[in-house]
Amino acid sequence: MTRGPVGAVVLFLGVGIGISDDEARAETSNAGRTPKVTLTRTVTRRWRCPVRRSPSRRRPLSPPKPPKPKGPPTTVGGDGEYLVEEEMRAGTYRTAGPGDSFGCYWERARNSSGEFDAVIANGNLGGSGRVTVNNGEIFKSTGCQDWKKAG
Repeated sequence: MTRGPVGAVVLFLGVGIGISDDEARAETSNAGRTPKVTLTRTVTRRWRCPVRRSPSRRRPLSPPKPPKPKGPPTTVGGDGEYLVEEEMRAGTYRTAGPGDSFGCYWERARNSSGEFDAVIANGNLGGSGRVTVNNGEIFKSTGCQDWKKAG
């Protein structure tokens, strides 16, 4: 890269900027006076936190929390018929007992045919109770308070 005459022209123009003709004549008459050159520089700074942490005190980034898996609810109504793992999750459920004075009936069945052979287990509750249901079963409840998954 050569800095021949182009550099001299730029320097000459930089010195001459801002001097009027009258000032130029006055300065040429004063041989002892040299032109004054002013340089300005613009500095742009990024904002920084006033407190600097040492590398050992920096907190590691935590991985994002996985979204809660959407699936069947863990609470079902006291009156209804539910397919386990589609309309309710498998597991142990508890109820506070009958929703009215007539009692609470629950049933676990292999299918929803309503036949006697499809029933796996059933019972009548006068107070609170627990039932464990498995994937693919049908859970029926009549006259009970809501069933909530235990644990």
